[in-house]
Amino acid sequence: MHEKLKHTFALSDKGAKDMVKAFFACILHNLSLMVPVVLLYNLISDLLDGGIPEGKSTFYIAGLAIALGLIMLTYYIQYNATFFATYVESGVRRLSLAEKLRKIPLSFFGKKDLSDLTTVLMSDCATLESGLSHWVPEFIGAAFSTLLIAAGLFVFDWRMALAALWVLPVSFSIILATAGIMRIRQEKVTEVSIACSDGIQECLETLRDLKANNAEAGYLKGLDRKIKDVEKYTVIGELTNAVFHTCGRMVLKAGIATTVLAGGVLLADGKITLLTFLAFMILVSRVYDPLIAALDNLSAVIMIMNIQCRRMDEILSHPEQEGRPELTNRGYDIVFDHVGFSYNSGERVLKDVSFTAKQGQVTALVGPSGGGKTTVSRLASRFWDIQKGKITVGGMDISKIDPESLMSLYSIVFQDVTLFNNTVMENIRLGRKDATDEEVLEAARLANVDEFAEKLPDKWNTLIGENGCELSGGERQRISIARAFLKDAPIILLDEATASLDVENETLIQESLSRLIENKTVMIIAHRMRTVAGTNQIVVLSEGTVAEQGSSDTLLKKNGIYARMVKLQTQSQNWAMECQNCFIPCNLL
Repeated sequence: MHEKLKHTFALSDKGAKDMVKAFFACILHNLSLMVPVVLLYNLISDLLDGGIPEGKSTFYIAGLAIALGLIMLTYYIQYNATFFATYVESGVRRLSLAEKLRKIPLSFFGKKDLSDLTTVLMSDCATLESGLSHWVPEFIGAAFSTLLIAAGLFVFDWRMALAALWVLPVSFSIILATAGIMRIRQEKVTEVSIACSDGIQECLETLRDLKANNAEAGYLKGLDRKIKDVEKYTVIGELTNAVFHTCGRMVLKAGIATTVLAGGVLLADGKITLLTFLAFMILVSRVYDPLIAALDNLSAVIMIMNIQCRRMDEILSHPEQEGRPELTNRGYDIVFDHVGFSYNSGERVLKDVSFTAKQGQVTALVGPSGGGKTTVSRLASRFWDIQKGKITVGGMDISKIDPESLMSLYSIVFQDVTLFNNTVMENIRLGRKDATDEEVLEAARLANVDEFAEKLPDKWNTLIGENGCELSGGERQRISIARAFLKDAPIILLDEATASLDVENETLIQESLSRLIENKTVMIIAHRMRTVAGTNQIVVLSEGTVAEQGSSDTLLKKNGIYARMVKLQTQSQNWAMECQNCFIPCNLL
């Protein structure tokens, strides 16, 4: 049962056990509400028999006090078992989702939009929190307590019980029969809401490009249409739910009328006593209250089970990248042995890649766009797992090593730099959290960060904005390079590390990198041929295979892809120089 609840409601082990406790607490509280009804039945019986016997009034007063105390106690137990336990579980769930996202392969993120994952972590968690604290336990509690009470009513008088309770299966059948329609409506609301959130986020991220291309009006028109879709489908969804709920409630309320009619006929025929008639009228009015709440909650339970929980369980059940934490490498040579890899689309990016990046040498990955250069660097650090072949570091198969342990061997500088809304100092310290200020400043100096950091308003303690928006592209990239200096790992991966730097700063960074890479395994991706000309080995990737391999001089003599790329880039540079000496305005050509 616990496992079923875990997957149905995306719960932890403790959360599943707490939910079972919440079910019993709600059942117990609903049953406690029947104690005053029993006292009232006995009181009416005594009054109809001629009055309350002497001394029995004390019994009724004490019984009422005990009943009220029991109701308060069971409500306290229910409150703790539902609300407090649910809020604790809500925190555990968010942490579990975040921890899971940290451990699953990056291939999972290729199938998901950022807005989709954000909706799961924020909106879906909040909805599930409300559901598990209000809807689900109350629904289960009302359902089971009503079954117990119904059994007692049938024992008391089956005819009156049938008149009172025939509406239950009819009302719930209406909701269950229309659950598919409500689910489809809710899924559509979720779909358009994610599309709207995605559109808003994309608008904020690309506002500069929209302005530059005078495309704001067209984009905002499309965004307005997405917002109207959210409004439209939300209204339709709420209206659909309201119609079915109203039908269910109307049928449920009809039970009171049939109880009165059946009771009146049976009472007139002398088949039941007035006391029985009054007892059923009191019980029916009490039994329907939790049932109405349960009816309202039933559709919410259906939605939670089939939408929010399903999306969360997709994350929590996704296989993790696993491996042993111990590193057994001998040296830091990176060997690709007949590696094949494809992304989610199924298109094979790497077909049969084999090469060795040796320790103490610089291996450059070059080739046409789409040839697999960035993919090779990601596979080397196990951001994805390969489908064919083997990748080793110092003879150690990286597919059998825990990704976090493996990452301790790598310093990576990406082409797209990610910074945080924190100080310059703390953004660099991300490379090694326990680094002292002196070590951070030394790494910054090696990456030439001090050249601009000293000019900032608060110098090293200046907040640089979301993703470093207060800095230029070159300044952001230098901070990323400083992280690599600070980590000082034995393997360095550079993905266009100097792409956003001007010639002067690129020269300074390359001088610093030459000190950093001493006796380390270095793999660089670069499109500027002069950047890779002095490397020990060049691997030319084309159409997912190693087309050429060797030093720059060797590859130039082969007059293949590498030689052609050098020739084309040289021609491009010469054209740029000629263009600068041209006196004809380009807009007249």
